[in-house]
Amino acid sequence: MAMEIEDKFDVPVEYEVPDLTGLPGSTEVVGPKTHQLVALYFDTPDLRLAARGITLRRRRGGTDPGWHLKLPKAKGVRQEIVHPLTRSTKIVPAELADLVLAYTRGAPLVAVAELDTRRAVTTVVNGAGVRLVEIADDRVKGTVLGESPHVERWREVEAELIEGDEKLLRKVGRRLTKAGAVPADSASKLARLLGAAGALSEHPRTEAEPGSAGQVVLAYLGTQVAALLAQDPRVRKAEEDAVHQMRVAARRLRSALKSFKGIVKGTGTVQKELRWLGAVLGEARDLEVIRDRFAGRLGALEGSLIVGPVGTRLSSDLLDEEHEALDRIRDVLGGERYFALLDALDDLVATPVLTKAAHKPADTLESVAARSWRRVTDAYATAQAIENITERELAMHDVRKAAKGARYTAEVIGMTRLAKLAEAVQEVLGTHMDGVVAQERLAAEAENARRAGEDTFTYGVLTGLERARAERASEEFPRVWQETTEAVARLL
Repeated sequence: MAMEIEDKFDVPVEYEVPDLTGLPGSTEVVGPKTHQLVALYFDTPDLRLAARGITLRRRRGGTDPGWHLKLPKAKGVRQEIVHPLTRSTKIVPAELADLVLAYTRGAPLVAVAELDTRRAVTTVVNGAGVRLVEIADDRVKGTVLGESPHVERWREVEAELIEGDEKLLRKVGRRLTKAGAVPADSASKLARLLGAAGALSEHPRTEAEPGSAGQVVLAYLGTQVAALLAQDPRVRKAEEDAVHQMRVAARRLRSALKSFKGIVKGTGTVQKELRWLGAVLGEARDLEVIRDRFAGRLGALEGSLIVGPVGTRLSSDLLDEEHEALDRIRDVLGGERYFALLDALDDLVATPVLTKAAHKPADTLESVAARSWRRVTDAYATAQAIENITERELAMHDVRKAAKGARYTAEVIGMTRLAKLAEAVQEVLGTHMDGVVAQERLAAEAENARRAGEDTFTYGVLTGLERARAERASEEFPRVWQETTEAVARLL
């Protein structure tokens, strides 16, 4: 997956690309070199990809012919996945079709538009011949396919970062705009074409009043739905931290819907399904965490303390389990239950059922944050009233979950200080719980090693380290709890 950093500009037909010599770090400007590009774009018949700012094309000509999937920008960076050209001009490669399932949800992919582009490429290079920035001057003929094709013609300029830095890209952009270019209204050529043809229909949306409680909550829900969808293709490709980020988005959504049920109602089923999705993602994520944890512990041990194939059991064996869990996730992400959840989330963001409280000023949401924190203190009181130590530790897990909920609730309404205080409680309890879980896993792996006739000494060493870490967290908690509750009392 390539990360594409680029700026697009609209220019008049008579535009002249300005002189690009003398840019910092550059020594030469090469070109322009002309290419003819013909791209066939694929989407569902109702243009679900285009509606999300996603493009999927089969392109001939130029320096990078092939299939290209461009996903929406994240923090200013657009992700592009490239696949070699196939013989078929009608069938999207399965690998790419799979990566957009969260958007197509089983609908067929068909050719919807064609772009014929005459491209003149100018390249800014340094003294070593390294390409820093490419400027593509495109004259485009776009055709929306169908029974009555619609044709548009226009010209645009695109500056793409190759090996330079973003500061250089900004300087190039300033020269282009000084010569008469303006930032493009559309994120892609396809979006421009479809927009001009009126092919993208507006879907009904419920808008909350500016400055209202409903506006704050709906904005947060929309952000988290987008975050969940953005992680879907990364999870399918098993990219680092993708499962974790998708799980966090699901948890934040569920927490917000629970906390703000007085603002958006009728979300019980969606909450239940988000909990199911979080559980599906949890197995692989937990294995990833424990594998990384053991790798760090083993890496810090002296060689004399590592006896037997403990490294294999705690790394490759766990990795095999993680891969199996990821396969189960992929099966779920291709299923109707998951697609139904995504449909429900789309409906929730677009046409939520708002209560009267949603129309009140946004600052009224602070009372929700206060109630959320009271759930933390109530859970703590319940746990401390339990005499049995084992049962009390289990109850403290409920305190951690309540603290996480309070943190998420505070984040929704911008109470950053409260969110950080709740996170402090969550983290120290999490450290203790992680140590307990690690000990349980080590005991199971030690038993497997014992049955295989292997030395289990190192498992004992690791268990001792995990027990000590968990005990330190447990001893630290009373101080953290006191400091946090006092700070929250002053805040609320």
